[in-house]
Amino acid sequence: MPGRSIPLVTGEFYHVFNRGIDRCPTFTSKKEYQRAAVSLKYYLHVKPPIKLARFLRLEDNKRREVETLLKNGQKHVHISAFCLMPNHFHLLVRQNKNDGIAKFLSNFQNSYTRYFNTLHERDGSLFLDQFKAIRIESDEQMIHVSRYIHLNPYTGFVVKTLSDLKNYPWSSLSSYLNHTVTWIDTTFLTEYFSKPLGYERFVYDQADYQRKLKEIEHLTFE
Repeated sequence: MPGRSIPLVTGEFYHVFNRGIDRCPTFTSKKEYQRAAVSLKYYLHVKPPIKLARFLRLEDNKRREVETLLKNGQKHVHISAFCLMPNHFHLLVRQNKNDGIAKFLSNFQNSYTRYFNTLHERDGSLFLDQFKAIRIESDEQMIHVSRYIHLNPYTGFVVKTLSDLKNYPWSSLSSYLNHTVTWIDTTFLTEYFSKPLGYERFVYDQADYQRKLKEIEHLTFE
């Protein structure tokens, strides 16, 4: 990847995002979204003993052994929020080790690209070489970025209603509403929203406004 002008600092939170080359689709089926989510979870870890493709072919008992090793090992990052969209993804992450974000993204994108290319009989890169990262500089920014990420499917009209958004399976919103995604680090946000309903109201409060901004974006930016 090209060099980054602003370093990614260990211990800091970042909004990280990337998209398909030429805005091409990156997740086109339930199977692909599932593989991407599994890849995010697997490559959080600093030293997976085997590649994900081989891990997924293991028998259950062998897979549990690997999962135990990973559970007790270090992680490149902690993910506080994520969302997978048809041609891009968003992450809210805390870097745990030097170069952790870059290594995590490289492992995730390379693994998923190999999977995608095999399925679609294509070659070459799928994502842009340089992902974007914005440092989170305040608690308020952290909270609002999490909302922005979780609203993406509604903003982009991938889902039509807020009820559909609540059930969107390819984001971490459910981690905060019903704790169904157990590998998401919800610690920071649950300190501000002690009950799921509080965070749900916070997210939904700006839903239509954020969707409206997206609708008029093409009128204000080239």
